[in-house]
Amino acid sequence: MRIILRADSGFSNETLMGWCEANNVDYVFGLARNRRLEAALVEPLVEAKRLCIISGRPARVFRDFQYRTIDSWSRTRRIVGKAEHTLEGANPRFIVTSLKRTRVAYDARALYEDLYCARGEAENRVGEQFDLFADRASSATMQANQLRMWFSAMAYVLVDTLRRVGLRHSQFADAAVATIRLKLLRLGAQVRTSVRRIHFAIASGCPNKTEFELAYLYLQRAFSSA
Repeated sequence: MRIILRADSGFSNETLMGWCEANNVDYVFGLARNRRLEAALVEPLVEAKRLCIISGRPARVFRDFQYRTIDSWSRTRRIVGKAEHTLEGANPRFIVTSLKRTRVAYDARALYEDLYCARGEAENRVGEQFDLFADRASSATMQANQLRMWFSAMAYVLVDTLRRVGLRHSQFADAAVATIRLKLLRLGAQVRTSVRRIHFAIASGCPNKTEFELAYLYLQRAFSSA
């Protein structure tokens, strides 16, 4: 199995990078900027500023280069610099990686935007589970707290399925779990249960009744054809 380790700049130290290189584990780490790194992005930042002024939107230019610290690294390593200029000013960022530039899938832009930045998206998913009480570990035993975590994980899977399948064409297609809970699941409604059906009667003034109905229809279609 091939392993690619992603982490922020707190992990870009010689001990960890050296271990990864010695054990055939690739890595992509954030790298804290300094004067030498910023000097390597002077020209790309000028170009990014020019593009930002022309378009009126943030612009990015990437530079791929080799770098070695003065005394803390044992070798030269590949650096990708993101020269970004926003309406608020320059925003340079750097990553260090063991992945080689010879592979098309790992050019500078793809390496930063598609591989490294996906780490933040994964953290967002972890954060969403906290909105489903994954941090409730107040029981007296480890087994009970583990059960709480399982319930939270199952709840996340259900809400994520609702988002991906039932809400994919609505305003909530990219909404956070907390937003879906607040605006779709925590609604005042009259619930009537029969032998074969559960009826939800939502107030006519409910602002998201259309999304609720469409979610039901999409889920019904998806699971009836599965």
